[in-house]
Amino acid sequence: MSLSIDSIRECLDGVIPGLIATCDADGVPNMAYLSQVQFVDREHVALSYQFFNKTRQNVLVNPTVRLLLTSHLTACQYRLSLRYLRTETAGPLFEQMKAKLAGIASHTGMSGVFKLLGSDVYRILAIEQVPGRTLPRATPAVNYLTALRRCSIRLGGCEHLESLLDTAGDCLGSEFGIQHLMLLMYDEAGQRLYTLASRGYPDSGIGSEIPVGAGVIGVCARERTPIRIGYTTAEYAYGRAIRDSAAASGLAASLETAIALPGLPEAASQLAVPITAFGRLLGVLYVESSADLHFGYDDEDALVAFAAQLGMAIDHHRQVAETAEEAAAAEPGSAKPAGKTLGVRHFAANDSIFLDDDYLIKGVAGAILWTLVTDYAERGRTAFSNKELRVDPRIRLPGASDNLEARLVLLRRRLDERGAGISLAKTGRGRFVLRVEQPLQLIAG
Repeated sequence: MSLSIDSIRECLDGVIPGLIATCDADGVPNMAYLSQVQFVDREHVALSYQFFNKTRQNVLVNPTVRLLLTSHLTACQYRLSLRYLRTETAGPLFEQMKAKLAGIASHTGMSGVFKLLGSDVYRILAIEQVPGRTLPRATPAVNYLTALRRCSIRLGGCEHLESLLDTAGDCLGSEFGIQHLMLLMYDEAGQRLYTLASRGYPDSGIGSEIPVGAGVIGVCARERTPIRIGYTTAEYAYGRAIRDSAAASGLAASLETAIALPGLPEAASQLAVPITAFGRLLGVLYVESSADLHFGYDDEDALVAFAAQLGMAIDHHRQVAETAEEAAAAEPGSAKPAGKTLGVRHFAANDSIFLDDDYLIKGVAGAILWTLVTDYAERGRTAFSNKELRVDPRIRLPGASDNLEARLVLLRRRLDERGAGISLAKTGRGRFVLRVEQPLQLIAG
């Protein structure tokens, strides 16, 4: 092979439509425009199968095809010789191409016409450059290898999970120039993702949720594969995805008390990458931009590598916290708070917590807070440890795969945002105190 597909990946996103040439059984040629070409690996690409047209008919009887691709950066053209292998109609590759096609269809006014029927996988036989005048390749705005090196050093220096989350956001902004991002953790028991950190939005959206399988973020989690879209598409807008999922589940009423997911009103470019460790899904890193085609293959590669490093760091902090031996003493509070009484209402059905009449949190984080304030009200207790919470039957932690430390970070950040007179403060590794600034009235719903 004279050229590698790695070196011409900018041609695959379809900024300039490609051409495919096929022949029927009698050798009669046919040419057609391509919606997209998807990079699979150094030896394979995938083409979108949308219509049972002449191209599709020819491929089934004569599997050798030619592509003509053009770089929108250099105007260089390339001829690719391919051989058809198979069609995939589900799975990570199919979902990657389906999401991209939705954006392309929206951008070209073909949303009602373009529909991915399958991902046709081809082996690359040869790549050759077409002679002709070209433009010089511009220097990339970001040196991704250098950026990743600096990020790895900074992530490796974090002493606990909360500083890791803050450092990750700082790195993506300073090293990669990403202004809008969310970091969501995976709730395996509830098959949802919840926002633990965000950057670049008026409201943080801490505690907001999205179901697995809904929108760019949810599909990324379900398939554990990067999902990248270069143009605005209503089909993959997460606001709509959440509402559609809730309506289908008969949970539309719960949207009135749900925390709003942050995000750009019209995100043209979206990229979600899974955060994993040792084959286990931990969460999703999501970035977006209002500019078309803002993220390319190089951005995707760099953020996948960043997310892998972040996943290992998260897992490390989880293991350190689980093996910490410190235990909290059941100490009484020093002084009784004064002022207006704060109502803390708990609904056992989903462990949702309301402070007075305002929704705060639900799920595992809600169960944790109810346990803490119950011990405070009944025993005057303010000091706690992660270790005891992990085995407390009142919290019903759904197995070792649910990150208790992430739930505590979520709860602490939600309480700080609410500013209602209850807060959590770390006092050591695996230890924290509950601070109560006004009298509490506990109400079991």
